[in-house]
Amino acid sequence: MAFFKLPRPRVEPSPRWVRVRAGEVEIANSRRALLLSRYGPGKLPTYCFPAADVRTDLLSRAGEDSDGEVPYDVVAGDFVVAGGATLFTDPPSPLQAVAGHWTFAWDTGLTWLEEALEVNVHARDPGKRVDVLPSERHIKVEIDGVLVAESRRPHALFETSLPTRWYLPMEDVRQDVLVPSATVTRCPYKGKATYWSAQIGDRRHLDVAWTYRDPVVECPRIRGLVCFFNERVDLTVDGEPWERPQTPWS
Repeated sequence: MAFFKLPRPRVEPSPRWVRVRAGEVEIANSRRALLLSRYGPGKLPTYCFPAADVRTDLLSRAGEDSDGEVPYDVVAGDFVVAGGATLFTDPPSPLQAVAGHWTFAWDTGLTWLEEALEVNVHARDPGKRVDVLPSERHIKVEIDGVLVAESRRPHALFETSLPTRWYLPMEDVRQDVLVPSATVTRCPYKGKATYWSAQIGDRRHLDVAWTYRDPVVECPRIRGLVCFFNERVDLTVDGEPWERPQTPWS
C-alpha cells in the first residue's frame, strides 16, 4: 500500500493583504500576516496576525491554554462565534514565529479575504500545486468486481502530497450505479464538490465519487467530470492495477 506523508509544518511571511470580518465588522487587517501551514486532524493552513492588526477588544477569552494555544470568542455586536479566535502563546518549534499572533476559525460565518478575493475552507499554501492535464491513458474503475467506469479520455489531477486523481467524463461512468449524495465539501484550490455513492448489488458505497460542477476559475478543466476515491475502488491505469493509497480518506 502506498503511503502519502503530510507536509511538515512551517511558518513563512505572506505578501498578501489579509482581512477577517465578522459580519460588517473588520476584526483583523494585515499586510504582514504569517502563513502557518500545518496538516492533520483539525489543522489546515491559516494566516496569523500580529496583535496590533487585530481588534482584540472584540475577543473574549473562552478557555485555558492548550499546547500553546488559547481559545477566544469573537463578539462583534450581535455577531458571536464561540471559540472563533485563537491566540498562540507558546507554539512548538519550528512554529515559534507565531507566538503572540492571532488566527481565526474558518467556515464559521467569519469572512476571510486575500486581497479583494474571499477565500473559503483554509488559506492557500503557496507550496501546493494543482495541475490538471488531459490524458489518453486507459482508466478502469471497479467496485466489488463490477466495472463502474472506463475511459480513454480522462483528465489527470496532480496535487502536491496527494495521489493522482483521475477525472472522467460522465458519459464514461455507469450512471445506473451512481446515487446522488447530500454530502458537499469545499476546497480552496478546486471549489465546491458534490458527491455520489455507488449501489453495487445490495451494498451501497457511500460518497465514493465526486463532481465539481462549478470549480474555481483557476481549475476549469475538471468541470462536470467524475472522480473516484483511489482509496476505495480498484483502479487500473493502462492495464496496470494501482495500489490503494493510504491517505486521510482511506
